[in-house]
Amino acid sequence: TGDSKMKVVRNKNFIEEEYPMAQNNHTPFLKKMLIGFMTEPDPLYAMLEWLTNELMKLEAENKVGAHKGEHCPTRTTHFSGTRVRRFDTRLGTIYLLVPKLRKGGYIPFFVTERKRSEQALLQVVQEAFINGVSTRKMERLAQSLGIESFSASQVSEITKDLNEQVEWFRTRPLEKEYPVIWVDALYEKVRCERHIISMAIAVVQGLTSEGNREILAVEPMYAESEDTYTHLFEQLKRRGVETVWLCISDAHTGLKNAIQKCFLGSSWQRCKVHFMRNILVHIPHKEKESFAAKLKQIWYQPDQECAKQYAHLIIQEYQDRFPQAIALLEEGLEDSLQFLAFPHLDQRKTSSTNSLERVHKEIRRRTRVVGIFPTTDSYLRLVTSYLIEYTEDWMSSKKYISSEAITKQQVELLKIA
Repeated sequence: TGDSKMKVVRNKNFIEEEYPMAQNNHTPFLKKMLIGFMTEPDPLYAMLEWLTNELMKLEAENKVGAHKGEHCPTRTTHFSGTRVRRFDTRLGTIYLLVPKLRKGGYIPFFVTERKRSEQALLQVVQEAFINGVSTRKMERLAQSLGIESFSASQVSEITKDLNEQVEWFRTRPLEKEYPVIWVDALYEKVRCERHIISMAIAVVQGLTSEGNREILAVEPMYAESEDTYTHLFEQLKRRGVETVWLCISDAHTGLKNAIQKCFLGSSWQRCKVHFMRNILVHIPHKEKESFAAKLKQIWYQPDQECAKQYAHLIIQEYQDRFPQAIALLEEGLEDSLQFLAFPHLDQRKTSSTNSLERVHKEIRRRTRVVGIFPTTDSYLRLVTSYLIEYTEDWMSSKKYISSEAITKQQVELLKIA
């Protein structure tokens, strides 16, 4: 077309004006070179190696103002040998013979933006890092891409580019209302001032008004306490959260107190799975299976009243045989049945922290290859980068709980209020 022809002419004129040394006709020479590349073991690698040398030669001669060894009044400086510079590309590692100039210095234009590797390679390494690939495995990955070596310091520098994304995700504004939030912590080994400690990492998952899940917070804690959880929830409130209908967690005393303090008017659901585990600790091994089968039926009842009646039958049957287990059941029964007060929400998903436990399992699968993290920041960088992708997948997939069910439940709550 006419537009494309004009573009070609403009590009040609730009090259002739910007690089006058490139005005000679090299078509026969290029054909000869291309035929030679076809006989190379890796033609693309050989072409790239030749092309980078020609680009450096052309750029350096235009900067000097003359060809190498040419006497010219327009010359501004002189060539002074070469220096070796490693250049990592997707096709492999190339050792460039970069021309040295007596004045001004010279750096090839194609390595100034990324001095260690191309942007595509950085993305590969970042993707590997997000998926929990260790530094040693990254070195093997780099070698498989044709890069001869890849140091731990290079990996660290590359992964620091993720910090901005991680910081944005952990501090982004949140919605005012979340019908349900799940809270649970996992423990990881982190190096802290020459010591290796077991650090708690609290993860908060929320259900949006549209029915999607998202990760609201990833917060490291030196200890699980009321103060640390209160700080976590206050951060959520500063980021915009005002109302939560149902908070689901285990029965950690500090966590429970922080929920009641920070989210006034919300219900607290004790995770039925954690509750059952606590009860079964006091049941003899040979009786566990039969007792657990009966115990599960409490949370399969259609409403709170039926659940309490069924639990009363179990209490009467086993209170003499297993007094400790029954005492725990009586103490925590009411808190473990709060999900039944929200009948329009999927009760399989609101009765426990199982959905968050699955997220924890995926996190551990990726952190296991690292073992001990050198810093808290390195752990947060890995886990948060992964959780960002997890949240994006949730937003584009099927709703966790239908928005119609959430709307019905909201209308019912307003009637009660």
